[in-house]
Formats: sequence, structure tokens, C-alpha cells
Amino acid sequence: MLLIEKKYTGDKLPQETLTLSFEMRCKSRLRTCLASGEEVGLFLERGTILRGGDLLEGGDGRIVAVIAAPESLLEARCSDARHLARLAYHLGNRHVAVEVGEGVLRLEADHVLQQMLIGLGATVHALTAAFEPEAGAYAPGHQHGDESSTVARIHQYLR
Repeated sequence: MLLIEKKYTGDKLPQETLTLSFEMRCKSRLRTCLASGEEVGLFLERGTILRGGDLLEGGDGRIVAVIAAPESLLEARCSDARHLARLAYHLGNRHVAVEVGEGVLRLEADHVLQQMLIGLGATVHALTAAFEPEAGAYAPGHQHGDESSTVARIHQYLR
């Protein structure tokens, strides 16, 4: 099994790819498989969140490109920036991970949140795409009580 313990920032081109959902890209300890089928173990610094396009260095020197897997998402659109900010407020109040785009908000598919957004006047449609939500506003390690889900806790500032 290939062991990966660090990100790579050099000039080498990747020899392998690793496709992961956003939930899996939030895990610093993970056992999975490369696109080639080879088993890989991630043992990254706690709090690391991988983004599509990140590069990792295997214990054998191979470079692995991270690919953000297509996921079931909702895309919310509305009439103006104020309305969009209102939607973002309500999602943030629920600690929902949100990707902010030009006039749109994307979030993981959830029928309850979909109904809330529609109730707030948004036009909502389902799509399948890579999910790259905003980084959170807190330092690594910030939590609210006993949080078992890492999906809505995003704590890296750099993109």
C-alpha cells in the first residue's frame, strides 16, 4: 500500500490520480484507492482539507493529483445580491458547507435545505459537479460540541 503523508508543492508532474468526494477530502486519515486501483493510505496533518488540483507526495516519491469527485449538489439562484446574502445567512446559521459562485450558492443535496431555500424564494435545481465549498472562518480545530460530521467544518483560509 502506498503511504502518503504530505502535500507536494514542487514542479514534478503527477503520475497517479486520487478522486475523492468533499467529505473524503476532509479526512486526514483515510484508506482508499488510486485511479489505477492501487491501495493508498493518507496520513496527513490533522485538519488538512484537500482541494481538487492539490498534489500529494507518496512515500515512494510518486506525485498524486487530487481530483474532486462529482457529487449530488443543489444550486440556488435568486434575484439579487441581497437575496443571495440572505440565503447564505440561513445556510451559515445551520453550519452548512457552501460553495459561493457568481450569483449562486451550491451545497450538498439535502431535501430539507432544498425546501427551505425554495421557501426563501430561491430557484433551486439539482446538479452533479465537483464540490469546493468556502473555507471556514475559524482556526484549525475549532468545533461546536460533539461534531461527528466534518463536512460543514472547513477551516483552511487559503485557496
